Amino acid sequence: MTDIQEKLDALLDRVRVLEDRAAIGDVLSAYGPAVDAGDAEAVGRLWAPDAVYDLDIGVMNGRAAITEMVRTSPHQDYIHGGCGHLLDPINIRLDGDTAVATCHSLLVRRNTDEDSFRVWRASANRFELARIDGEWKITRRTARLLDGSADARELLGRASD
Repeated sequence: MTDIQEKLDALLDRVRVLEDRAAIGDVLSAYGPAVDAGDAEAVGRLWAPDAVYDLDIGVMNGRAAITEMVRTSPHQDYIHGGCGHLLDPINIRLDGDTAVATCHSLLVRRNTDEDSFRVWRASANRFELARIDGEWKITRRTARLLDGSADARELLGRASD
């Protein structure tokens, strides 16, 4: 193999990593706008068919259950009252066709009594993703309330794994 070929291969590998990181960022950053718009189908497209969404308050198994969550009365009440699902900058670790992304998330809800917004929920998040048919999909999201519990700290501490 020539020196030029080795450099070209190394460059292609670096470009692939950059493209994967950008694609993963696109998937995760699409969640908040889609869920706040109440677009259940757009939310569903972000997840693998057998995905798991593990919240400290319950577990949703499969894309269909996650999609249906967007249609439920509690969620619809949030969006019609005014809310925003926000992710902070995401720490992404790639490993071939799988990845792990760690971040904080906030659920901000409108406080109609004071015409203001308040943080209603702050969580630690670990997203596991896989390249499926050439597209990055969420295979598992684990979210734990930042209430001082060891679970939330442990989840964030695994960002460098």
